[in-house]
Amino acid sequence: MIEYTSDLDGITADQLEGPFFAGWPDPPTPRRHLDILAGSDHVVLALHQPGGRVVGFVNAITDGTFMAFVPLLEVVADYQGRGIGSELVRHLLDRLAGYYAVDAMCDPDVQPFYRHLGLVPATGVMLRNYDRQSAQP
Repeated sequence: MIEYTSDLDGITADQLEGPFFAGWPDPPTPRRHLDILAGSDHVVLALHQPGGRVVGFVNAITDGTFMAFVPLLEVVADYQGRGIGSELVRHLLDRLAGYYAVDAMCDPDVQPFYRHLGLVPATGVMLRNYDRQSAQP
């Protein structure tokens, strides 16, 4: 059974073993992953019960009033195709319903996933410091 929560209390780095960040050459460690989630304004976790293993997550960073950005959405490969990612985003969008804008950057092949949740493709720009991908200090 999958349980969804926005509460990080009691979540440990051990529960974030995933594996998350598939294909990343230098992913954050589970400890840094927990730091990333704790530093976010909004988080939704998918927990496999019993046991509480985190099998998916999404986070948002906001200005608290007007704009929100969704930097990460991940579901462990063995749990993909079960609607977990869609449910994570739905829970997050419910939490962000009062914002004017909710933006997410993604590759074109992922746009249909977000489209079915009400987001629309847009043009953007980005800067990536790949030597900082692990989020290590």
